[in-house]
Amino acid sequence: MAKAKQKAPSAVQRREKERQQRQQRLAGSQSTQTQARNKGPMKRKSSQRQWLLIGGVLVIIAAIIGGFEIISHLQSGSQAGPTQTQASSQVFNAVTNVDPVVLSAVGTGGVQNPLHAVKGPPPVLLGPTGKPQFLYVGADYCPYCAAQRWAIVVALSHFGTFSKLYQTTSSSVDVFPDTSTFTFSPSLYGGSLYTSSYIDFVAVETQGNQQDASGNYPVLQTPTTEQQQILGTYDAPPYTTQAGSIPFMSIANQYVAIGLSQGFSPQDLQGLQWQDIANHLSDSTSAVAKGIIGTSNYLTAGICMVTKQQPGSICNTNVIQQIEQSLGKSAVSSGGAQIAVAVRPEAVFPREE
Repeated sequence: MAKAKQKAPSAVQRREKERQQRQQRLAGSQSTQTQARNKGPMKRKSSQRQWLLIGGVLVIIAAIIGGFEIISHLQSGSQAGPTQTQASSQVFNAVTNVDPVVLSAVGTGGVQNPLHAVKGPPPVLLGPTGKPQFLYVGADYCPYCAAQRWAIVVALSHFGTFSKLYQTTSSSVDVFPDTSTFTFSPSLYGGSLYTSSYIDFVAVETQGNQQDASGNYPVLQTPTTEQQQILGTYDAPPYTTQAGSIPFMSIANQYVAIGLSQGFSPQDLQGLQWQDIANHLSDSTSAVAKGIIGTSNYLTAGICMVTKQQPGSICNTNVIQQIEQSLGKSAVSSGGAQIAVAVRPEAVFPREE
């Protein structure tokens, strides 16, 4: 059967078809533009979120690193402890050259006699160069030692010369924390701390001033056998109520001074820096001068007793002569025998009074 012949579309139909095709193309183009417009903000938002996330991670990492650095700094600071620096020329001159007028005006400073005459008396202890020995045993952490070192420097400066002085403080966690002072630790001075024509000064700093993780102070020096014998004999009753106390001082084994229970307290130095204390040494009315110079005058009198009143420039002054009368006679001044004991300057005496 023959197929029916299809009728060709009319002109109207062709125009309608073309119009529909144009509308479809226009609609497609608009859809593509809309998608493109929508896609831009989405990309930007996604990019912003990524950068915010990265930034947040970096901040967290920086905070962690900073925390570790702070902890590390605190730990290293704890291990290193307070820095020991050389005293300024102003401080050094003030403590080693106290005006004789001030020395005389202060006198005892109201300080109770810190010296105890040794019973016996024992033979005079001589130092490494054959002169009467001034033995000091203390520790950097000890606040009572911190206060006493000021008096020691003032007294010894009448008989010899300090090469220099290194500043430090007592422990920050002990009583009277961070008391400004000096240290006699030989490692800082290279063996040239003090020279004298009259006495041998042997300094023994047993421990440092900064606790380690276990709460102990580092050992600086260990007493020699001879020093341990001296400590065992004289750093005990009847010369002190508590055996093994520091600071301990022996003036040629004729006089001993132990602790600072006689009236001069580290409390007098609280809140003062080295220059502050040095400034007070020129004011005979200040509590600081009375404590330091009063104690040093007693030490000076004791030393004069074992040096046979040498040098006369200090030993023959009225204030020292008056103090000597309260001390009694030493083996040297009464013509007693002497014995030479070489005590090496090594220095762990953990107790303070």
